Amino acid sequence: MLRMGLLIAVSLGLCLAQETNPLAADPKATEVGRGMFRIYCAPCHGIKAQGGRGPDLSRGAFSSGDRDADLFRTISGGVSGTEMGSYSNLGSDGIWRLVAYVRSVSRHDASAVPGDASRGSGLFWDKGQCGRCHAVGDRGSRLGPDLTYIGRQRSLQYLRVSVTDPDDDIAPGYRTLTVVTPDGKTIRGLEKGLDNFSAQLTDLSGKFYSFERSEVKSMQSETRSLMPAYANTFSGDELTDLVAYLASLNGVRP
Repeated sequence: MLRMGLLIAVSLGLCLAQETNPLAADPKATEVGRGMFRIYCAPCHGIKAQGGRGPDLSRGAFSSGDRDADLFRTISGGVSGTEMGSYSNLGSDGIWRLVAYVRSVSRHDASAVPGDASRGSGLFWDKGQCGRCHAVGDRGSRLGPDLTYIGRQRSLQYLRVSVTDPDDDIAPGYRTLTVVTPDGKTIRGLEKGLDNFSAQLTDLSGKFYSFERSEVKSMQSETRSLMPAYANTFSGDELTDLVAYLASLNGVRP
């Protein structure tokens, strides 16, 4: 087993030094890569690589680099600080097949993001007051998910749905916890801990609470978001501008 692991590591190391996909001209490699993509990648990147919880790969531009070698490195090693893990277990040929498939669906229209990001920034910070829960760089609150890198982590469609229907997909660690105290008071916030004996949450003001289950009327963990739906807050054009702003967030300070 150790010998096999060393062989895989050496093989991957050699492939990391390779600039272009050796299977690029093999149509069978692309087809096999399509099947592999549906198994390993579609849960995050969508069945047609057009995004979901993960970025839209069909746009043909990638935050970790656009060369074949960059794609190989990303798939084999993952991306630190993101939900993209390592798939080195697929072996070098398997990874190159995935690269071949991703190349086959790329449209190369990364610049075609509709909307005005500058206007979207104003909507985010002012009309939407999104900074009360979300941070971009060193501005805003960290009660909700940090959005500093969200533009290279999520697809355009995912970003739009997150604004209009935040219950559609709740980020890990952001479930809602509701506690009813003995005097009938309801306290709702982000679930920070929950077991058979106690629960911890942080409310929208940032205040932390800890409760013993035996000392309250009820505790309920809910698969819904504390974030309000903004479908009726923004017009269609405003939503497009807001998503353009979110899509522009790639780690550069606002």
